[in-house]
Amino acid sequence: MYDSPLYRMALRQLDRVAERIHLDPWIHQRLQVPKRAWIVAVPTLMDDGSLSVFTGYRVQHDFSLGPSKGGVRYSPNVNLADMTAMAMSATWKCALMDLPFGGAMGGVRCDPERMSLGELERMTRRYISEIILSIGPEIDVPAPDLCTDEQTMAWMLDTYSLQKGYTRSGVVTGKPLILGGTQGGSRATGMGVIFALEETLRALRWKTQAPTLAVQGFGKVGAAAASLLYQKGFKVIAVSDVRGGIYSPRGLDIELLKKHREESGAVVNFPGAEPLTGQELLEIPCDILIPAALENQITEENADRLRCKIVIEGASSPTTQEADEILEGKGIFVIPDILANGGGVAISYFEWVQDTQHLFWTEEETTWRLRDIMSRGFHKVYQYAQREGVSMRLAAHILGISRLAEAHKLRGLYP
Repeated sequence: MYDSPLYRMALRQLDRVAERIHLDPWIHQRLQVPKRAWIVAVPTLMDDGSLSVFTGYRVQHDFSLGPSKGGVRYSPNVNLADMTAMAMSATWKCALMDLPFGGAMGGVRCDPERMSLGELERMTRRYISEIILSIGPEIDVPAPDLCTDEQTMAWMLDTYSLQKGYTRSGVVTGKPLILGGTQGGSRATGMGVIFALEETLRALRWKTQAPTLAVQGFGKVGAAAASLLYQKGFKVIAVSDVRGGIYSPRGLDIELLKKHREESGAVVNFPGAEPLTGQELLEIPCDILIPAALENQITEENADRLRCKIVIEGASSPTTQEADEILEGKGIFVIPDILANGGGVAISYFEWVQDTQHLFWTEEETTWRLRDIMSRGFHKVYQYAQREGVSMRLAAHILGISRLAEAHKLRGLYP
């Protein structure tokens, strides 16, 4: 049941850290499996009057630092093992960013592109009603992920509140602003990527003017990062989404590209750009590569062909462990996912705090706090990596898991 390439990679990363920091065996064993995992049937009335029964999951990996926190995705590839691996990664990320959360992840195995808005709403509401005993502001706080958005979170909030009999805006994050969302929330993960990249360029004493940039995945994270970096003078030479990619050595006008995508539904066929695939994009010569699509995109098969200088992981687990070793051998500086895309969970924390206090911040306050938390996270990892002579990924995992292990030791083991 708990078996997939992603989960095996998560276990190997944990084993590597456990050996290096001499992690107590009982804590090591505990962290290999989730605290709790829910598998639920999600019967849904379809538009044609038929009934489809989808399978839903919610995995809560750890509660030692606080309620669990993590995304909900809709995809035909959702399964228990991958949800467990992503929940583990969310645990390390929250611990690394000094947030009072454990990690969680969930989703429904479905094909959202073939479902109407009404079908998605009915499925979402049934999914939440099936896991309602396992979520709440003090228990587990879902957020958007692949193929879920502000509207999905609004349905979840409404379903939870109706069954409880009163509104609990802190039950989910990533909501519309009017329902308790936070200013700047929709761009937060992309902004976090930028803040981490800016700290990297300063730490490496980067001198290149108008660095070239390739972005795999033009969704919530990739599009926000590409747009903001374009505004800062970076030359975005390649972009891809699920339908294909485009390339222009002269640079792409990202604002025009965003309008093109809104009109056509994809980045392909953008005037003046050459077509390419998402995999071909990874191998384009550039200064900075942002994989912001799905997991396991950079593998041992293609890692040696990467011709960038910096990889900053906007997606979760886009690089396999074997590929990571190849990139390290090539001297490519990798900013790992649990640091680079930490802006998403940071902004979720900000939203949760504001909802529970019923006191909301301006966008300027939110941006300042996000920049501060990303800067502190980067320098903590970078300084450890330099001092110990290890990669940024290993440093990030060591720091996150060490903090979690300390919490487990202090709390002890209930007999």
